[in-house]
Amino acid sequence: MGGSAVVVGGGIGGLAAAIGLRRIGWEVTVVERARVLADAGAGISLHANGVRALDVLGVGEAVRAAARPQYTGGTRTPRGTRLARMDGAVLERELGTPIVGVRRTVLHRLLREALPAECLLIEVEVTSVDRSAPGRVRVPVRDGVLDADLVVAADGVHSRLRGQLLPGHPGPVYSGSTVLRAVTEHPVPLRTDFELTWGKGAEFGHIAFTDGRAEWHAVLNSPPGIRHADALAVMRRRFGDWHDPIPALLDATRPDAVLHHDIHELATPLPAYTEGRIALLGDAAHAMTPNLGQGACQALEDAAALAAALTTESTVESALARYDAERRPRSQSVARAARQAGRMGQQLSHPLAVALRNTGLWLAPSGMTVRAILRHADWVPPSLG
Repeated sequence: MGGSAVVVGGGIGGLAAAIGLRRIGWEVTVVERARVLADAGAGISLHANGVRALDVLGVGEAVRAAARPQYTGGTRTPRGTRLARMDGAVLERELGTPIVGVRRTVLHRLLREALPAECLLIEVEVTSVDRSAPGRVRVPVRDGVLDADLVVAADGVHSRLRGQLLPGHPGPVYSGSTVLRAVTEHPVPLRTDFELTWGKGAEFGHIAFTDGRAEWHAVLNSPPGIRHADALAVMRRRFGDWHDPIPALLDATRPDAVLHHDIHELATPLPAYTEGRIALLGDAAHAMTPNLGQGACQALEDAAALAAALTTESTVESALARYDAERRPRSQSVARAARQAGRMGQQLSHPLAVALRNTGLWLAPSGMTVRAILRHADWVPPSLG
């Protein structure tokens, strides 16, 4: 089965969906409202399931070449006491790949390069779709209408198309946490490839890149909408006395490089990921908190599963029914687990609760961290034929 598709949203999930559709012979147009087709995020860790999805889409090798494997790391207290250790070598033996860290801009560029430039429309906004024509979906854009057999709504956590398709759903809610992050201006000596530090209602972490630079992120319990004139200065006051290399990461950062976003999630699961010939994908379908590092990985799984369903089913409708049946239970389960991980991790602020959590982690068997990662990363990708 072939056809034409419009993908609304040019982020990681949308580009991955377009790559998958083109690999199975579909004509694809990606529509992105931003002026520049690029990802403004800092860094990303991709677990084995995300890398396996990229392999199915044909870009796994390029991403591996640009990424740094995460063999060493774990979780610490602000004073530097180790609570848990991550063993990337064990993960590689179990899954065929360790977790890898890559700049989001690099991942986005590699996905863009897998698509012909002519199928990308930028600075074009889509606010609705027309489903009145039998067997077709019409997408109004600035200069006319795009007519398609399938529309993939990959327009993010605040998806307008989701709001049109499921008007009774409450939509995204604020998670209670906000995140500040940046990539260092120059290399920083690091003892680990990846690390998290948990304090009271706060988390600081880093991802090391191949060029020696690193992404750092700080997640804080906070009311929504708080912004700072000098966010880096605020970070230095909040984390300046935490263990090395946290002060060095902040010192290696330009003030204008700090990004600040409130974290929203779909706390109320969607009743369906599809409606007619429209499929919701990525954050538009299952926006989750970042506590398991699975948001982008789940979007990549979506893309591979959607393409696979369209290769095996005889109609778009039956393919989307299969996509919904496969993706909704798994991604919503991961989203619930991510929310729980945040509540038991970064969001804990009461001193007694923090002490109990830390003691439990310190006493836990050494393989617990690996087993926790395997629970979500051990996903078998579909074949695209």
